[in-house]
Amino acid sequence: MLTSLTDSRWWSSGRRRRTALVCVVTAGMLSASVIYANAANAAVPTFPDNIIIFPERDFISIDGYDAHKGELATVEVYRDGVGVVGSATGTLAGGSPSLEINHPGGVCWGAGTGLGVTPDILPGDKVTVKVGGQALGDATAQDATVADIAAGPSSELNGTTLIVRGHLGPNVIRNQIEQRIVNRDLTATDVGRRDVTANTPTLTRGPKGGYSSMLQVAGDTFTATYQFDTAATAEVAANGLKIAMSWQVADLDGNQQGLTTSEFGELGGPGMGGCPNGPLKTGPPAPSNVTAVRSGDGTSIKLTWTPAAAAPGTPAITGYRVTAVADTTSGAGEQVEIGKRLSNPGATGTTITGLATSESYTVELRSVSGAGETFPVKSVRPLNPGEDTIPPTVAATPAGGTFSVPQTVTLTANETGSEIYYSLAGASLTSGDLLSNDPSITRYTGPFMVAQTAKLTYVAFDPSGNVSQQGEQRFTITNDPVPAAPSFTGTPAVGTGSVTLNWSAPAPGAPGLTIDGYSVQVYNADETAAGPARTTAGDVTSLVVDGLTGDTPYLFTVRAKNVNGYGPESAKLGPVTPKGALAANAGPDQSGIIRGTNVGLDGGASTQNGVTYSWEQVLSGPNDPNKVILNGATTLTPSFTYPLFQYPMTNNPLTFRLTVSDGMITRTDDVMVSNQPDTVTIATGRYRARTELRLDGSGTRAGATITIHSGSLDGPVLGRA
Repeated sequence: MLTSLTDSRWWSSGRRRRTALVCVVTAGMLSASVIYANAANAAVPTFPDNIIIFPERDFISIDGYDAHKGELATVEVYRDGVGVVGSATGTLAGGSPSLEINHPGGVCWGAGTGLGVTPDILPGDKVTVKVGGQALGDATAQDATVADIAAGPSSELNGTTLIVRGHLGPNVIRNQIEQRIVNRDLTATDVGRRDVTANTPTLTRGPKGGYSSMLQVAGDTFTATYQFDTAATAEVAANGLKIAMSWQVADLDGNQQGLTTSEFGELGGPGMGGCPNGPLKTGPPAPSNVTAVRSGDGTSIKLTWTPAAAAPGTPAITGYRVTAVADTTSGAGEQVEIGKRLSNPGATGTTITGLATSESYTVELRSVSGAGETFPVKSVRPLNPGEDTIPPTVAATPAGGTFSVPQTVTLTANETGSEIYYSLAGASLTSGDLLSNDPSITRYTGPFMVAQTAKLTYVAFDPSGNVSQQGEQRFTITNDPVPAAPSFTGTPAVGTGSVTLNWSAPAPGAPGLTIDGYSVQVYNADETAAGPARTTAGDVTSLVVDGLTGDTPYLFTVRAKNVNGYGPESAKLGPVTPKGALAANAGPDQSGIIRGTNVGLDGGASTQNGVTYSWEQVLSGPNDPNKVILNGATTLTPSFTYPLFQYPMTNNPLTFRLTVSDGMITRTDDVMVSNQPDTVTIATGRYRARTELRLDGSGTRAGATITIHSGSLDGPVLGRA
């Protein structure tokens, strides 16, 4: 149903009713769903949840997800071959709309994610809604647009006939498209509503009269033809917003799921004040961690920086432009500029020379790409000689020691722009404040391998020329093979103050070697070690880690050992939170429940001594049609009868909350119960005015009741069978 809302909320978000008589399956086994010939992406939301994409306005509207009302959702736009090109977070409000991105009343792109760009949404981009890292649903932007095509211009008015043309991509389902024209001035014409629609292959009269329309498809084009009753109405329509609508799934009620609404002539970019520009409206980001130091004689400025990365979906950075701007302004209003253009996008610095010793300068730094240059420019004031007298520090990771395999070493200085040099021959790296000329000295450009026993020395020079103390680490590489890193398997079982871990045995290191044991390290949430490692003997691939603090998150790693010693740690597992002294556990989620059967809930894994229990159904409101009656709501194992479907019920999962209390502390846990979707297929329908309505079809279960309403689902009941 096209809802008449505000000017900015005209799109279809409810049920589309195609007939005056509405057939509803009620008080029986069948829920309102239908089998379609088209195979649909399983991740496309089901009504009343939906994702609506407005590619021209780079605008996303999320409907429903009432079960997650009040929770923080992340919306991402993913492009094949590029990755995430736009993202934002916002709180789901439930209903329609539940959350909007880049639209007044909603949130801007980049909100809560740091990706400060409004994506230019293109056909094929996938929009995903996530809560807590779990994807709730996604939709793909469809390639259906009003456009100039070979057959003619996008629209053409001739008297009372209006033609609208457009393009269809190969993946657009041809029987799941509409063309609409929206103009609120149409309500004052004989059309009697603010929009006209073309969606049938032959001329069909409008719902309130005033026009007839048809939509015809030929290859990759569509043509919508409107025949208006008057030329004046045709002209009003010709001045309206022309839209191509396409969707991925249509359900029994005609709800358009995974809907793309392409609006001809609308502009992209930020949809409201304060939102970030589109990817091509602002130049590339500037380099970060910029330092600038003037030479002792004042004739040059040395700059260092971290190279910039282009925003996703924008042209690659091709280089940089660096300019020293003199402070002095001449009588003619001119300032001297001296600079360089760098064509290397990976450049980490440069030196500007030829400066006047008596002049002060500001350095401006810009990245360059096909989208232009950084705006606003990055400006820094260079440090003058003598302003920085503090030497840098430099550290090696890992520190020296005895290792059974070669080690990859990383050197890190505490001052951005510092140059680091090292030697694996134990050379003395400096002579006074200058670098020595020993041939074993190498400039550090990234992590390097220590493949054999060596004495590592290293030193750093900051941009001001200050030199660090020389560091030294001794590495002994025995080249005795140790086991590879194990991998955790399954979901950890949590107990009161304990976690049960399982992992897979790794390769033991070499033929003939065996794994002699494992070491499990527990980490706090901040990744600091939580006590000494726990060890096992033999090739035992599970461990109960006890003595943990309940209701506290932990991380875990495991590593294996053989006769040569321990191998590397596994990837961290977690966070995993053991139960506290008081625990509420509502049991595992249940799915595939047949309507009309009894369902038992089980809180048996909760604390069972000296506590009280209370179960409740989490409802969307006081009139939630899915409300059930819980028997034994103050016991560990209540039950209810899953009711037979009857409008206005939905097939959304039911959520139940268990509350456990000892009088001082309260714990809660939720469990979700979802029904097995039954289906009904109506093969034919025949109607004889005032005397007969015959429906032929089938359902997956017997005993359903068909209820006939007049006009709408809320209309008078005409009969049941």
